[in-house]
Amino acid sequence: MFFPFYIAKRYLISKSSQNAVNIINMVTFLVIVIGAASLFIVLSAFSGLKTFSLSFTNAFDPDLKIVPANGKVLSFDTGTTDKLSAVDGIASYSKELEERVFLMHDKKNHVAYIKGVDENYNAVTKTDSTLYVGEWLNIYPDQVVTGIGIANILGLAVNDRLNSLLIMAPKPGSGPIRASQKKPYNTAYTSISGVYAINEDLDKKYVFAHLSTVQSLLERSADEVSGINIKLKDGVDAETVKAGITAIFNNQVQVKTRAELNATLYKMLNTENLAIYLIFTLVLIIALFNLVGAIIMMVLDKKANLKTLYSLGVTIKELRQIYFYQGVLVSAVGGCIGILIGFMLTWTQKTFGWFMITPSLPYPMDLTIMNFVVVFLTIIILGYLAAKIASLRISKKLID
Repeated sequence: MFFPFYIAKRYLISKSSQNAVNIINMVTFLVIVIGAASLFIVLSAFSGLKTFSLSFTNAFDPDLKIVPANGKVLSFDTGTTDKLSAVDGIASYSKELEERVFLMHDKKNHVAYIKGVDENYNAVTKTDSTLYVGEWLNIYPDQVVTGIGIANILGLAVNDRLNSLLIMAPKPGSGPIRASQKKPYNTAYTSISGVYAINEDLDKKYVFAHLSTVQSLLERSADEVSGINIKLKDGVDAETVKAGITAIFNNQVQVKTRAELNATLYKMLNTENLAIYLIFTLVLIIALFNLVGAIIMMVLDKKANLKTLYSLGVTIKELRQIYFYQGVLVSAVGGCIGILIGFMLTWTQKTFGWFMITPSLPYPMDLTIMNFVVVFLTIIILGYLAAKIASLRISKKLID
């Protein structure tokens, strides 16, 4: 066995003759264990919050979405439909037409977006699973589904045909509205078939309606849509499918993934994750100063042994390696134990939900391989630097 490593392993499990040194070593070991466990738990908690936050957009957004590169609408005729259906990797697709509209009900008003969708929409997304009350769009063309935020603002009730929701959309055209235009907008009287609940922003943003109804309201033809939602087959490379779709539309469209559709949200979550990691890494750096002090105390305590080993022919480099390996071993063992403790606490919270955000919602936790790797590498790297700094304390002058 490599001699410096063998001696370092013996020092790791042996006790010092000085009780103060033993206490310092124990405190140092506990600091590493607690630091590793804390970092793992915090990263797992944030991963859970990230997954919980993205679950709302995952239920609302498709795997891929085709939007026009310029303008508001794109042409999706029969020929294009056949070409898109032939693209390998597409499981299903759905057309939509979206526009900003003015809503009015019972002397209350609200500005939102109307999204006309076809019958395949729920095969591509899981929006119907977010229904809070009522049902999804049925065969009646005047039926719409609103967010619970819109329903609360306007005082809407499900299946209330006596008090219709008035939807007003500006007529297509360019230039200013002239005084001679008696009615510069189109109107539609609708009733609510269901109410969805996703999050505060989306609940106040969208009204879902039949695609044909919205096309008529906006004076668009049956071939004009503002987007095409696509569901991919399992295991398909999204970039390959994107390239095939772009070729069909002659580079006149943009094909966006779910992450690109929510670029701001993903950037915010990733930035917060990095900030939390750096803050706790700083705490670990401060804590691992204890390791430097503990190794230096061990060097001073074992000074007589160092002289003996040096007299037997062990070089200064090898003596430094002994305490360097000791510091790395303390970091590795303490980090592994800390990760194990963090894993057990995270698993129990994920399984049993001890800590609750609301009476019905436990604090979300998520166990990922990346968190294991990040915490272990952080402890090892910081332990390596601390051990390297402390081992440099050994010199020929110290031994003499």
